[in-house]
Amino acid sequence: MSETCNHQCSSCGQDCGERTAQSLLAKANPGSRVKKIIGVVSGKGGVGKSLITSLLASAMTKKGYACGVLDADVTGPSIPKVFGVHEKATAVGNSMVPVASQGGVRLMSVNLILEDETDPVIWRGPLIAGVVQQFWTEVMWGDLDYLFVDMPPGTGDVALTVFQSLPVDGIIVVTSPQDLVSMIVSKAVKMAQKMDIPILGVVENMSYVRCPDCGKKILLYGESHVEQTAKQYGLSLLGQLPIDPAVAKACDEGKVETVESGELQKAVEALEGLLK
Repeated sequence: MSETCNHQCSSCGQDCGERTAQSLLAKANPGSRVKKIIGVVSGKGGVGKSLITSLLASAMTKKGYACGVLDADVTGPSIPKVFGVHEKATAVGNSMVPVASQGGVRLMSVNLILEDETDPVIWRGPLIAGVVQQFWTEVMWGDLDYLFVDMPPGTGDVALTVFQSLPVDGIIVVTSPQDLVSMIVSKAVKMAQKMDIPILGVVENMSYVRCPDCGKKILLYGESHVEQTAKQYGLSLLGQLPIDPAVAKACDEGKVETVESGELQKAVEALEGLLK
């Protein structure tokens, strides 16, 4: 360390032993007071991550908590549609205001700022990551107990941006009962561990189909191995959801908040535990 060191490591080019780690956390919007930020992630696409995000936000809102959803899946946004929200986000001064669903969940998604919600987002990674960060720094979320971040699949630019820029309190890993389950969970878990982000547990979607006549569980994708995989990494299994045409219909009609998912009770309890 130089005798003239002023301890301003961010503006210093010296690589000395006294260098302090610089936080990459972005400042929240002045109009945001968020208690807990929860990332909903997966190692691959198509496992129902947005569905789980929506169901959790809806379930926690019904229990009296103030919730919001930051749709970080910029190139494949689906959160507004499943909540039946199509109006545009507004602005107050230099801040954007999220759009509230019928049930009171506050939403921010690129679909709420595009001129036409069917327009494709053909942007490069850094621009997409920048937009996600803006959804934290420039959106006035207000008072929230939980802000759920619906992440894009994989471990690319956006996931890195969220984990580095937002003070994430925990993640929930979403998977499916296919042979790829171990790899899916492994990728998400290892990234979270490298970023020092707590993992609340695993939710398996599309676990089975219940026969409408006899009620028997039909394992369309074969025997699930999620319990073994969760145990391997010391994780809690927070729920196993069936394939349900009624749930798909509700999402298509923008009525995800009408869905009651008792299978996520353990996930709800884990989330409530963060505020205790």
